[in-house]
Amino acid sequence: MERSETEIRYFAHTTPDPTKQDWQPLSEHLENVAAIAGEQAAVFGAREWGEVAGRLHDLGKYSREFQSRLEGSPIRVDHSTAGAVEARTLLAYQSRPLEYIVAGHHGGLMDYGTPLDGLDHRLGAVDELPVYSAYRSEVVLPHRLSASPEIRTIFGAGPSSIAFWIRMLYSCLVDADSLDTERFASPERAAIRGTYDPTDLLATRFFHNAERLTALAAKTPINTLRQGIFAECLEMAEQPPGLFTLTVPTGGGKTLSSMAFALRHMQRHDLRQVVYVLPYTSIIEQNARVLRDIFGARNVLEHHSNFDPESDPEIDDSARSLSALVTENWDIPVVVTTNVQFFESLFSNRRSRCRKIHNLARSVIVLDEAQMLPTPFLKPCLDAVSELVTHYGATVVLCTATQPRVAGLMGGSLTPKEIVSAPGELYELFRRVIAIPLGAVGDDLLVSRLARHPQVLCILNRKAHARSLYEALNERRGRRRWRTVRIPRRRGWRARAGREAVFHLTANMCPVHRRKILSRIKHRLIHGSPCRVVATQLIEAGVDIDFPVVYRSMAGIDSIAQAAGRCNREGKLPTPGRVFVFRSIESHATVKGWLNRTAEIGEQVIGRHADPLSLDAVADYFDELYSIEKGGPHGFDEKEIMNLLHGSRQDPLAFPFKEVAEKFRLIQGTVDVIVPYDDEARRAIALLERGEISRRLLRRLQGYTVAVYPNVLKRLEDAGGIHRVGNRFIVLNNELSYSERTGLEVRNDGHYDLLLVDD
Repeated sequence: MERSETEIRYFAHTTPDPTKQDWQPLSEHLENVAAIAGEQAAVFGAREWGEVAGRLHDLGKYSREFQSRLEGSPIRVDHSTAGAVEARTLLAYQSRPLEYIVAGHHGGLMDYGTPLDGLDHRLGAVDELPVYSAYRSEVVLPHRLSASPEIRTIFGAGPSSIAFWIRMLYSCLVDADSLDTERFASPERAAIRGTYDPTDLLATRFFHNAERLTALAAKTPINTLRQGIFAECLEMAEQPPGLFTLTVPTGGGKTLSSMAFALRHMQRHDLRQVVYVLPYTSIIEQNARVLRDIFGARNVLEHHSNFDPESDPEIDDSARSLSALVTENWDIPVVVTTNVQFFESLFSNRRSRCRKIHNLARSVIVLDEAQMLPTPFLKPCLDAVSELVTHYGATVVLCTATQPRVAGLMGGSLTPKEIVSAPGELYELFRRVIAIPLGAVGDDLLVSRLARHPQVLCILNRKAHARSLYEALNERRGRRRWRTVRIPRRRGWRARAGREAVFHLTANMCPVHRRKILSRIKHRLIHGSPCRVVATQLIEAGVDIDFPVVYRSMAGIDSIAQAAGRCNREGKLPTPGRVFVFRSIESHATVKGWLNRTAEIGEQVIGRHADPLSLDAVADYFDELYSIEKGGPHGFDEKEIMNLLHGSRQDPLAFPFKEVAEKFRLIQGTVDVIVPYDDEARRAIALLERGEISRRLLRRLQGYTVAVYPNVLKRLEDAGGIHRVGNRFIVLNNELSYSERTGLEVRNDGHYDLLLVDD
């Protein structure tokens, strides 16, 4: 005899026990998720919405079909749509936000009106759903939700603010769902969460470390200036949460000073965490290492594609386990991450990427090297920053030596406050280089000039140009003996003989390879050995190297200033370092689009200013650049993200969440190729080919990938240079396609050609 609905016990999750004594009751799971989601959403005034979302999200599990699936039936059951249907039935016009997040709590936020797979279509196909009405005996749902002052403000701000709020509420739900499932299924993992130190203890460690460094530092004018910047950051940290700028010259100690601001600000205003956002993984690695040394590895998450906590010898076992967990939701005091990870998560529709973003509410977010915010997506990026500051209690610091003038682009009344009192005076006091325009230069002359300097860095705009110049320098080295010369060292000048060395750095090298090359470069610089480096712009931002002379192909003033930051970085030279800026006449140096536009404006600004690196020149550059871009066809929003988030005239809440996520890609159209660079990579690839795929293995492999565009991938495939592992992974077949000197290559007609992928 078939049991009635009232006799059936409904479960959310199972164990191997066939008696079901320790299975998790569905009502318990719904209440647990409601409590967690409500607590998380309360941070931005939406507790009741979070609680109701938690109760709604798994109502579809009240069907007999789903319970049969838990008992081993192979049938597929849609359990996500039911709660969205009930929200629409019970809450009328208030239901739309809940419809999005409940229906998408596994598959991702959907577009509203897309035919066949849109949210509205799915909610209209209720006849296809299994019967789930048994929920009414266990779950109580309201017919109206309250609107807090925070929610009224958000809903009054327009459709894009509502879309952002829906994504934040979605984050609360999917994180709560994952946390409760983890507590039931993996209590040992759940017990690791939250095992970090309180803010006050972290601040004590940090400031004790700062006092120690100050006591050990030489009493030089530069160190006195750094201490003054540090003190001003502490003073401004008393200000209420909001938008700030920190304009500090290279060498001014902005990393530690901005962290001092963030920690004191957290203490004074009861904020939750620090999120440090940088443009390049090379900067993240060194900053995260410094912060782990100060705070302890268990309190710092380094989150980017090339970091593997499992293989880092500096991190102990407990911290490794915690780091692996908190990459999922950023529940940790200090996060160090990339622009790509940060902003793409804010515009994502996927559960895994959105899960963390609710933790950005009431946080201190430092956008380091703020001039690197992606201009084609600047409008949506700044809109997201504005939302976090205006509606979610976050403080955002735009931190750089070359401050972009973004205040006029943010809309509303949000105006940044500068942390240091006299940025212009600081620039003059920290000035350690002079920029020298060379005009038009060919490669023959450029090689001749580079050969005169025993230690020199040359930064170019294209990989093709960098490769050609590198080969020309090597050819010259082979033809003639370069004389030993006097090279500046940390203490005065010292003659140093040694084997001549020319290095090449490009994104055609996998991260592990680049780190090895950089280590060799730093060693030679420190020990006064000859060292000539030809690189693309990947070396510009935050890489801690110090050359006496730098050559920079014409670019935007911000890029030239970044290049200047690699010259006389420590101020040890008896005279200012020299940064030579030139315009190449070679065809293989030609750039198009954005790089060409910034280079043209940079050249014009250089012609108007005696010091092209001054703050006045930087302001002139950004004013002209932003004026041109603002008047362009897309106005800082190449993919028209903001238009998509304004809904339609007929239905302002008809958001295309999936379409936005697909279009908001800061790195467009590349595919990762895994390189068998060393024994570690080859062992990892062997595991991958045996099907032993795990998150740990994928993190290990990230350090051995090179991003290529589709045309390059086709050339590799046509040459038999790659093979595929399943549908997800592409592996370089052998080391003959990869050069220790230049990175990824392909055999073509008996010789090696560089695969040209412009940066």
